[in-house]
Amino acid sequence: MGKLLGDSITWRGSTAVNACDLSEPQAAATSWDRVSCMEEQQWQQLLKLHAKGVEWTHLEDKSWSMVFRLSHGRNVEVDGNCLFTASWKAMAPELKVDARDLRRRTVNRFLEVLGSLSGKEREMTESAIRHMYAPDLKSGWGIHLVQEVKLLAKKADHESLDSAIDELVNLGMRRETAAESIYKERCIAVDNGPSWARYMSISGSPEDEYDIITLQYTEEGLLTVDENRKGHATAFGDDTAIGCLATEFNREIFVVQAHGSDAMVDKDNCVFFLPHRPRGQITRPPFFLFMKGTG
Repeated sequence: MGKLLGDSITWRGSTAVNACDLSEPQAAATSWDRVSCMEEQQWQQLLKLHAKGVEWTHLEDKSWSMVFRLSHGRNVEVDGNCLFTASWKAMAPELKVDARDLRRRTVNRFLEVLGSLSGKEREMTESAIRHMYAPDLKSGWGIHLVQEVKLLAKKADHESLDSAIDELVNLGMRRETAAESIYKERCIAVDNGPSWARYMSISGSPEDEYDIITLQYTEEGLLTVDENRKGHATAFGDDTAIGCLATEFNREIFVVQAHGSDAMVDKDNCVFFLPHRPRGQITRPPFFLFMKGTG
């Protein structure tokens, strides 16, 4: 769903973007017309951005100002690790880690920040987590057709979970209803800081301690249960993770969203920037993540 514009990054998508400081000689840029599934209004606005450049000024030191030219860069696999893979590729010359290490650093930074928050700040952070991964299913249906609840099951517990589900099925309960009941009773809900850290640590590797269980609901009730039998489901990087990356590297990260006609926005304003600022000083230039909106 997203691509990256930064030193060279991609988030939740398959394409990276290069950001060149226009004060330096510019290398040949790959054209935006190579990005797939783009509408004309998205393409035109991104070409305008590429031609004009994007000015960035340090929040405190106004003498530190740069202009970037944003262009389409190299591809990144479309999987749950794409935020971290793209960030790693962008900063590879200065990082002696891989994408999985970068995920761990993000989680560790989150736990460090969480421990320093006041009671009110922590509640705001955990409220955002609950809203994303453990929503109140009595509300939100004016916005969403489907809502998801994320649960964490220990890999070592799958056999006992299956046995408990089978017991309910043998008593006459539908398989999905039985699975929903057992998973909600015995698995960890992603509804606070520590559970978010466990969730965001999951990279779809056999080495992960937990597997992700996803319950999907419509307003009428349970729709599906994704039991993730092969353990390949991955925690996609979210706004909280991007904020932690910004803090880890002391630089702003801008998510650049390009919306199509289905979003009902003016074609001249279909591209906009969402800043993620680090907690603490900014010591490095920003990078940019491109996300193609779907509505």
